[in-house]
Order: sequence, then C-alpha cells, then structure tokens
Amino acid sequence: MAKSQQTFNKLEREKNKAKKREEKRKKMAARREAKARGEYKQDEFVYVDFNGNFTDTPPDPAEKEQISLDSIVISPTKKDDVDDRINGKVTFYDDEKGFGFIKNPLNQDSYFFHFSECPDQLAVGDKVEFELIKGEKGMNAVKIIKQ
Repeated sequence: MAKSQQTFNKLEREKNKAKKREEKRKKMAARREAKARGEYKQDEFVYVDFNGNFTDTPPDPAEKEQISLDSIVISPTKKDDVDDRINGKVTFYDDEKGFGFIKNPLNQDSYFFHFSECPDQLAVGDKVEFELIKGEKGMNAVKIIKQ
C-alpha cells in the first residue's frame, strides 16, 4: 500500500523548514565570525534623502528647504456658500418596497433613494430637490424635498 499524498506533503514541508533553519544558522555563524575578525560593520544610522531613498550619507544642510510659518494654514476646509442641493424628477418609485430613482435633468444621471429620506409621499413625475451622498453602490439621494 502506498503512502498518502498528505504524508508526502508534510515531509516536504518539514524538509524545507529544516533547510531554512540550517541556512539561517550558517548566516548567523558567518556574521559572528566576521564580527570577531572586525570585518562586519553594522550601520548605526540610515538617512533618507529628499526623494525618500535610503542612503548611508547624511543629507546636505545647504539643500534644506526653508518654509515660512505664514505659509502653513491649519483650518478646516473652506466651503463656499454654494447650495449643494440638486433639482430632479422621480422616474421610478415602488411604493410597496419603499425605494425609487431620481433623474438629474442636467447630466441625465439617476440616483437611488429610500422613502425614509423624504417626509412627503412621492410619485413618478414629481419634481424634487435633494442632496447626494456616496452609498454602497454609488451616489444616493438624501434630504429629499418635494417641490
């Protein structure tokens, strides 16, 4: 009767692990011997140049870029006083399931909406005003107001 494939794979994995352990031991011994002879030198510092690459030499202080404190602005992003509301028309509405789609007449995009986002009862053909948020499957219409 032949050995199972599973046993063969286990043996191969064990051989590979033993081989890696032996290679690691040899490298450690070689480093230890080089250190004892004084050939092995471990770098204490690694520098990063202006491109983000690692180097052995420190960067030149003359090439250091000066930044004035006045140029640094720490504040929330400024939002213009532009109204983010969009006008559209209800193109589909399933009253039983409570969802539908609103079409933006400017770019002909359709946006999903749920009945919970509109306090008024909607029907196909109603003109509405809404805002957009990113949903799981795309942009969703929220804060819907019937016009």
